[in-house]
Amino acid sequence: MKIVDAKVVVTSPGRNFVTLKLTTDEGLTGLGDATLNGRELSVVSYLQDHVAPLLIGLDPHRVEDTWQSLYRGAYWRRGPVTMAAIAAVDTALWDIKAKAAGLPLYQLLGGASRDRVATYGHASGRDIPELLDSVRARLAAGYPAIRIQSGIPGLKAVYGVTSTRDDGSSVLHQQARPLVEDWDTDAYLRHTPTVFEAVRAEFGPELPLLHDAHHRLTPIQAARLGKDLEPYRPFWLEDCTPAENQEALRLVRQGTSVPLAIGEVFNTVYDYQTLISEQLIDYVRSAVTHFGGVTPLRKLFDFAAQYQIKSAIHGPEDISPVGMAAAVHLDLAVHNFGIQEYSGHTPLTEQVFRHAYTFTDGHLHPGEAPGIGVDLDEDLAAAHPYKAAYLPVNRLQDGTVHDW
Repeated sequence: MKIVDAKVVVTSPGRNFVTLKLTTDEGLTGLGDATLNGRELSVVSYLQDHVAPLLIGLDPHRVEDTWQSLYRGAYWRRGPVTMAAIAAVDTALWDIKAKAAGLPLYQLLGGASRDRVATYGHASGRDIPELLDSVRARLAAGYPAIRIQSGIPGLKAVYGVTSTRDDGSSVLHQQARPLVEDWDTDAYLRHTPTVFEAVRAEFGPELPLLHDAHHRLTPIQAARLGKDLEPYRPFWLEDCTPAENQEALRLVRQGTSVPLAIGEVFNTVYDYQTLISEQLIDYVRSAVTHFGGVTPLRKLFDFAAQYQIKSAIHGPEDISPVGMAAAVHLDLAVHNFGIQEYSGHTPLTEQVFRHAYTFTDGHLHPGEAPGIGVDLDEDLAAAHPYKAAYLPVNRLQDGTVHDW
């Protein structure tokens, strides 16, 4: 079997997605997600101009060898553009391999380790009463765990609030120039414990509650927030400091017993070496789409398992159903699964990407279709072309650019 075609499809059924479609001489096709939110066309060029020509004629069954060739052979390693492109190739090859075997992908990864995949949903509000209503909606949808984000008094636009629909699905701002959000760390640190107090008072001690600080804090600020949240027993505190500085988590870990999750902007295992080997985190958050695909993410989870660290694959709406399907197959297979973020997609997106995975009572299952279980409607995709879009930027009250 040989690869005879490598096609990159860009579509925007509500937001931009980049998909690689590989076709073999036996008629099998494989799909991979290469979406890099806000920098989509950079990955399109990387795939079309530099990767696709190298794939023609290759044996699609040589998944590991192809991954190593694309990673090591380019000399310029790592980085989100490179790893998103490699992820698309890797996922598409696994899709073909599983289809050739007539099995869903999770069976090639060792079979199911559980019957279904637990998820968490997003709840938010401009104020606490609105947040409580959002939590009720997520509970009504069956989510067993909920991430809570609240507006902060005195701030106009805050991460996780202005970017959430009434149905709870995440919609990061899409416009020709970035939206500017404002930020006050002291106000955030004062307000967030009161948010947890209100949610616990309303919904009790058993509901797992998650929270995302979105890289906004210094290590000492993160330790303080974790300590203040301990009475409310969060499921985790996510991305409490900028992820580039692994050593920063040592101070956070010393200051609080709240579980820590990090890694959605990581793209290789090297970003995790200190965090995992020193047990500075409890959950790894990388996505199939941004970490180089199924092959390296499975290896990461095996590495983490040695230190009792669990998986928690990044699952926002800018991960296409192709990337989400691959994630759910991994979730079902790996032993050290923790939880899966699931924002869902718009109805139009689900028409463009018809998928076998299902969401029932707050849990996902990848389905039994051969491969990853996603079909791309190329005609419908073409009817919704790319639109220039950027993520927001964040500035302090004095105008200084801060972490978004």
